Amino acid sequence: MQKTPMTVKGANALRQELEKLKTIDRPHIAKAIGEARAHGDLRENAEYHAAKDNQGFIEARIRDIEGKLANANIIVDVSKLPKNGIVVFGTTVHVANLDTAVESTYTLVGDDEADLKLGKISINSPIARSLVGKKLAISPKQLFQQE
Repeated sequence: MQKTPMTVKGANALRQELEKLKTIDRPHIAKAIGEARAHGDLRENAEYHAAKDNQGFIEARIRDIEGKLANANIIVDVSKLPKNGIVVFGTTVHVANLDTAVESTYTLVGDDEADLKLGKISINSPIARSLVGKKLAISPKQLFQQE
């Protein structure tokens, strides 16, 4: 399986979510299932079925996060990546639509860190994939910077 790039900040956010799921959400849902069982007939017990569904979502998310962390290639400090004018993971890119003159700024991050409202796009998104590896014809300092 291919390693997925991730920043330290992104990995820490996943670890915090995993810790919450395991120490708070999982015990809470187990208690809710126990209480729902105490109400009797499980076939018509909506609380029980809702709690079991929620338990399934929690367990699936735990497995998902553990898998992502196991396959993460954590980039310790993206600011130490070479600033050679080539777009790579962690780069902040300023792009301009030549037809509309609209400018946008994007930072290429891991899948779980992506947030378009904050200008963070997944390294696996179509626009990021089209930018990675590109070398600028004009001064890199004018159009993008690495953070």
